[in-house]
Parts: sequence; C-alpha cells; structure tokens
Amino acid sequence: MPNSYFRFKQFIVQQDRSVQKVCTDACILGAWFAGKIPAGSRVLDIGSGTGLLMLMIAQKNSSEIQGIEIDPASYQQQLENIEACKWKERLRSFSGDARKYSFPGKFDFIISNPPFFESDLLSKSEQKNIAKHSKALTLEDLIKISENYLETHGSIGVLLPFHRTSYFEELAGKYSFCVLEKLLIRQTPRHPYFRTILHLSRDKGKDTSLFELTIQNEQNEYSEGFTALMKDFYFNF
Repeated sequence: MPNSYFRFKQFIVQQDRSVQKVCTDACILGAWFAGKIPAGSRVLDIGSGTGLLMLMIAQKNSSEIQGIEIDPASYQQQLENIEACKWKERLRSFSGDARKYSFPGKFDFIISNPPFFESDLLSKSEQKNIAKHSKALTLEDLIKISENYLETHGSIGVLLPFHRTSYFEELAGKYSFCVLEKLLIRQTPRHPYFRTILHLSRDKGKDTSLFELTIQNEQNEYSEGFTALMKDFYFNF
C-alpha cells in the first residue's frame, strides 16, 4: 500500500485520499520544467491532483501557479498540501472540469500529467478511471484548453506514455503547436523508452531539441542525470 504522504526536501505531499499518488515520472515532469518557466509567469496545472507539480514549480520559481482538479477527494487533499507549504500565497486551486471551466485570464505556461489510457483496462473505481483514463479529459481536450487559455508567447509541458507521443505531436500540429523540446525516459539502459515529456509552443521558428533520461544505471543505482535533475527535491540526493 502506498505511503499516506511523500516527503520532499522543502514540502510534504499528503496523498492518502487521492488516487493520483506521487510517482517517479510525475516528479521528473515537475523537475524538468520547474527551472525553465520564466519568473513572474502565470502557470496553470490541468488535472493538478494532490498539487505535486504546483509545489515543485513553486519551490524553484516565483510564478503565480493555479491548478484545477475534477476529483473532489484529490482537490481537498490538494488544498491541505497548499495550505501547509511556504508558498501558499502564490498558489490557487479550482475544483471542476477543465473542459468547462472559465479561467480568470490566460496563462504563460500550462503543465499537465493527463490521463494516459483510452477505454482499455478500465477499473471498477470510477475515481480511478477519471484520474487514469481519458474519460474526463482527452489529449485533444488538453490541446483545445491550451489553445483557448495560453498566451500567444506561452508554452505547454505534458507527460505522455511513449507510445502516444507521435499521436499527440500530430494532434498538437493541427492546432498550430510545435515541439520545442522532447525528453525520452527509460528505466535503465536495458529498457525501452516508456515515457515522453514534450515542451510545445506556437513558435514555428525553432527546431526540436531532443534529450534522453535513464533513471537507473546498469548497477540499478540512480543515474547521474536523474540525480542531478532531482537533487533539489529528493531527500536522499
């Protein structure tokens, strides 16, 4: 059974009532963008769960960060995690469906760890299906929301299963978004890629920068790259 909380260097994520537990790939997403977002930006986290990404960004960035979460239990836990952190004055959370919500203004950066799956492997728990399957938010929904609420100069950060990367890139292209950066993630050098992080914008004048991250080395120890990325957040680094 997962721990009821996850302790980082500067904050704690309580997660006992949320189906969206802290996981390594979500932490990579937060760490990858926390230092990239320009200071003073307006940031939106779509499907913000326990508030993990909001807290990671707030630790390294002075931006105003807002999140929206559809699951009531996760939303309440997010409020508790925000209230307990040192950056709560810059964090704001909404409860609701991002597809229907009328946000107050536009954003410079939108980040999301969206539901991964379509109709396969559905759970008996509707709460888990909403969190993990695209029943409440499809990848096209995510792009449409970004199209409506992203500033012209803004960009998007998204975590995907590796096998859905090409599909999302093609989908984003239909809405005039292009890939600025692509991070391919694998567990060890022996494993294939299993996650992709994409950084997208409407700036068509830039080529895509490609990066790779291997979480563990051949000795099953955390790699230098992973340790360098997570050292500001993980206690044991």
